[in-house]
Amino acid sequence: MLDKEGFDLWAGGYDRAVGLSDEDGSYPFAGYRQVLGRIYDAVRRLEGKRVLDLGCGTGTLAGKLYRDGYAVTAVDFSGEMLRRAAEKMPSARLVQADFSDGLPEELDGERFDAIVCTYAIHHLTDEQKLRLLTSLQKRLTPGGAVFIGDVAFPTRRELLRCREQSGEAWDDEELYLVAEELLPRLPGAAFEPVSHCAGILTLPALEKGGDA
Repeated sequence: MLDKEGFDLWAGGYDRAVGLSDEDGSYPFAGYRQVLGRIYDAVRRLEGKRVLDLGCGTGTLAGKLYRDGYAVTAVDFSGEMLRRAAEKMPSARLVQADFSDGLPEELDGERFDAIVCTYAIHHLTDEQKLRLLTSLQKRLTPGGAVFIGDVAFPTRRELLRCREQSGEAWDDEELYLVAEELLPRLPGAAFEPVSHCAGILTLPALEKGGDA
């Protein structure tokens, strides 16, 4: 699993590496463009223009929303990734922070119409995922939603099948989302498979909100 310095070094070739894996339909990025495209469309269907992108990387998804006039706040722990994201959205609010233990203090008390996180949550344990996702629901405005797109599987069996098929390419250090294990602990959550190794988890705003 790459650390901050590793992602800094990878930033220049990240988009190309992801694109090649997506094009040939291989683990880990098969379905990448579809995941981002479906989340983009889902955000566009919501009311409101305030978007938080966690683990924004080079700003591929956030940049499209930015060009559409959304007020984007983007968080990443890699300074080089953020530098490249800034080239796509120069007036966006960019925050360098590690969200594994929650949102950065700069965002205390703020709410968003949509929160997106693509190909970043697999760095968290299941317990960290649950804490983060539960806290994110409390940061939504009424009618808002959280969208998590990542290497993800409906069942543990399908994860193990992908692991076997991927052979040496499989990364044992990454902690992929398994819907059947997380959804029962996340009221209102829904999961949509996109490819054999990708899917989208959606969480609605809490009916009665919560402390931000």
